[in-house]
Amino acid sequence: MSLAALREVIDDLVGHAAAYFDGESVVAVHRELARLDAFATRITAGLDASGEWALAGARNCASYVATDTRLPMREARRRVRLGRNLRALPCTAEAFESGEISAAHAQALCSVRSDRTEKHFERDEAMLVGYARDLRFEEFMRVLAYWEQHADPDGTDKKAEDRRARRDVRLDASYSGMYFGRMTLDPISGSIVKAELDRLERQLFEADWTEASDRLGRDPQSFELSRSPEQRRADALVEMATRSAASPTDGRRPAPLFSVLVDLDTLSGRVLELANGVVLAPGDLACWLTRADIERAVFMPGKRVEVSKQSRLFTGATRRAIELRDRRCTHPYCDETLERCQADHIVPYSEGGPTTQENGRLLCGFHNRLRNKKPPPPDDPDG
Repeated sequence: MSLAALREVIDDLVGHAAAYFDGESVVAVHRELARLDAFATRITAGLDASGEWALAGARNCASYVATDTRLPMREARRRVRLGRNLRALPCTAEAFESGEISAAHAQALCSVRSDRTEKHFERDEAMLVGYARDLRFEEFMRVLAYWEQHADPDGTDKKAEDRRARRDVRLDASYSGMYFGRMTLDPISGSIVKAELDRLERQLFEADWTEASDRLGRDPQSFELSRSPEQRRADALVEMATRSAASPTDGRRPAPLFSVLVDLDTLSGRVLELANGVVLAPGDLACWLTRADIERAVFMPGKRVEVSKQSRLFTGATRRAIELRDRRCTHPYCDETLERCQADHIVPYSEGGPTTQENGRLLCGFHNRLRNKKPPPPDDPDG
């Protein structure tokens, strides 16, 4: 197939886009888009190897591609580097070119292959690609982090030290008096700040929703609220600083909850996470040992989780076991995090369903309400 024929096919698709406004078509097009991305990456790597870019006076292949395609230089470099790396990753390249995984999956797989992990990666590449095919991207990244810890424990501890060393916050006043800033935090510090920021932002959202409901006499749309999400987060940050300045000396400092996850075969406790699911290296934990809450969760046969006693257990060990197992809303088309989910009975309590982890699951408020909403009555055929 020539590039001219490809252009004709794309022109035809664009001209009839309305015919593809369905879920099956969207999924199919994204898969073909991944294949086209893999093809573009492969031929970019071929151009890089050929050296033809030098004939145009370019300093390197990425400069040539960025100039003539008007891609950001960072993206051009990423594609050249990915193409080079994929030459040594046959399973990854095959899955990418078939559209089973995306460029993000391929990039993540390449990122954990190093001189220190090369032998392990050669052995496990097919397994990791299988996880990339089958899991949601966030879950796949967690698996990849676990794998890297086992393949290169010293290296992941060093990465943890480097992440913490990169922390910085800048907040500078402009000539007009406005403040502009940026923030880089390691996983633990970031989770502390984000959790409190999200909690306060949620309070402000509920206040805005109540005000708009009273003003309009109905449930408002998001654009009818008095503040945007960004404005609420800014106000929440100011509220955090205000409360800090006025906090009592005996106030309780935030203590991150570390979850050490083990199964019956790996009781070494090497698998370590924050309560929100972020995978950590053991080196991340060292400086927090005297200030953190720590729990142990043993994954038993039959999807049962045994959780040890600890200093902060939300609404009990049963709820915490469900959180550790499910991580997020269990509806297949939802990624709401556990902090915003409710523990729901699979078999309703009103129908005799027991309050056990086997009969429990996480659902966000929307999908919990959707589950309990009665379907509309069928149309009367005689009406």
